[in-house]
Amino acid sequence: MVAEPEEKRTIAFFDGQNLFYSAKEAFGYTFPNYDPLQLATFICNKKGWKLIETRFYTGIPDASDKPFWNHFWNAKLAVMGTRGIKSFTRPLRYRNKAITLPDGTTCTALVGVEKGIDVKIALDVLILSLKKAYDVALIFSQDQDLSEATEEVKVIAKQQERWIKIACAYPLSPTSKDKRGINNTDWFQIFKSKYDSCIDHNDYRPPKVEKTTS
Repeated sequence: MVAEPEEKRTIAFFDGQNLFYSAKEAFGYTFPNYDPLQLATFICNKKGWKLIETRFYTGIPDASDKPFWNHFWNAKLAVMGTRGIKSFTRPLRYRNKAITLPDGTTCTALVGVEKGIDVKIALDVLILSLKKAYDVALIFSQDQDLSEATEEVKVIAKQQERWIKIACAYPLSPTSKDKRGINNTDWFQIFKSKYDSCIDHNDYRPPKVEKTTS
């Protein structure tokens, strides 16, 4: 039987957009106000794991399309970098999408779609397990597309004859529609009181510009 390590080196992987929408649905927050390092540290302290690295992944809209969110993410990522968080970004890809209006008519709108973030997280989880970089992969996401990667990590653990745990952390409240974590992982549910203790009190939203008349 493979021995469980006394010191469990942990890498936290954050799907920034997935975590935001989960927190929005669970707690009603309208912008990503979480502090990734505080959330990862809280769970690792609770479980007795040693946090050795925090990695953050998000898509960023083009400044010409959504200047508000472009400013927000660039400002937030810059500060996260000063806290030792490694960030990985992708520009949003745009496509035309048909939207049905309340009166039954349809129109076409240009929407940004996040592409490649889940693939990047899955690859990093796999590559870092092959490099024996962690004992615990702590994933902040409910994206079931990551479940295949977690199964592969279990295969890698058997091949390497070592103990590896994959854990999934996500916000949860009575208003959450999706109450499940990623399949084949240990689930850690974050309730509002704990989430609120890990809020980043910096406000990265751009200041509102007052309208002037000439």
